[in-house]
Amino acid sequence: LFTLFCFYEILTFSTYPLVTHKQTDTAKSGGRRYLGILLTTSICFFLLAMLLTWLTAHTLTFTPGGIFPAHVSDQKLLLLYTLFGFGVGKAALMPFHKWLPSAMVAPTPVSALLHAVAVVKAGVFTVLKITIYIFGLDRLQSSLAAETIMWVAAFTILVSSCIALSKDNLKARLAYSTISQLSYIVLGATLATAMSVTGATLHIVMHALGKITLFFCAGAIYTATKKTEISDLDGLGRRMPLTFLAFLLGSLSIIGIPPLGGAWSKFYLMLGAADAGQQIMILVLIISSLLNIAYLLPIPTRAFFAPSKNDEEPFAWRRVKEAPALCVIPLCITALGGLTISFGVGWLLNFIEGIVA
Repeated sequence: LFTLFCFYEILTFSTYPLVTHKQTDTAKSGGRRYLGILLTTSICFFLLAMLLTWLTAHTLTFTPGGIFPAHVSDQKLLLLYTLFGFGVGKAALMPFHKWLPSAMVAPTPVSALLHAVAVVKAGVFTVLKITIYIFGLDRLQSSLAAETIMWVAAFTILVSSCIALSKDNLKARLAYSTISQLSYIVLGATLATAMSVTGATLHIVMHALGKITLFFCAGAIYTATKKTEISDLDGLGRRMPLTFLAFLLGSLSIIGIPPLGGAWSKFYLMLGAADAGQQIMILVLIISSLLNIAYLLPIPTRAFFAPSKNDEEPFAWRRVKEAPALCVIPLCITALGGLTISFGVGWLLNFIEGIVA
């Protein structure tokens, strides 16, 4: 756990220059918030929880089934898990989530790195690692130590989805979508069943493929048109069909529509909630998926079917003006990856089975 903490902090410092890359006042302000929130949560909560864990269990070694002796009270476990939950600021639980939208000032490739595959995934990976190998699933179930963070995760899922719905800036909407999707993984960890942890682990992969596709698409749109607002995208799909088709596939995966990969992770999360007897969390997942539809699908719909503000001509291949190939090829690869991984999910499930057994 100490090793994980050290490299968790190294990741924070090493990505700070990426956030402030543009060197504008806005970029510097976003970088200060990024660094401030992540360091504050780590030092005030994560480090404290780790020290208390050492004093209680006399070890920080990851151990299947957890490390806490049987005599440790449920109240102490609740306190420790809550400190860890808020201490892992990269998981972006409310109210420690503002660093993530602030980091959107970075160039779009950096946003894709931070908010799809690197920083945020380090956060939810840490939550899962602590859940399984420091507390243990059986101990969490019997002690209800994760209950506080479970409700915070449910709150974050719904509120951040509602905020995303109100954003007209494309990257801002994707940022709040990321906050919501990360809390799916935290929720799966706190439900503490084999099914829920399976769903949470799957969602790390499925969300990574779906969200990096959406960020790549946002970057391609900006490169080709300099447009950043959703209200300005009307009719643009007829000029950039590959980009917006990839955006559609990424959106369907995030929503959880079969046969895209996100359908598997959400299915297992719902099974895990049922297994834990938390029917209200199934409702949270359903409402959130409906909100996903509301804030993601209108984007490609407007792009393909809404009349353009500047051009009323019908689609024609001669009028296609995609971003450069080096922008379009990666988003096509990740979009197809989100589709094909759904059919090869068996090897992922076999890997996860060894973790939750």
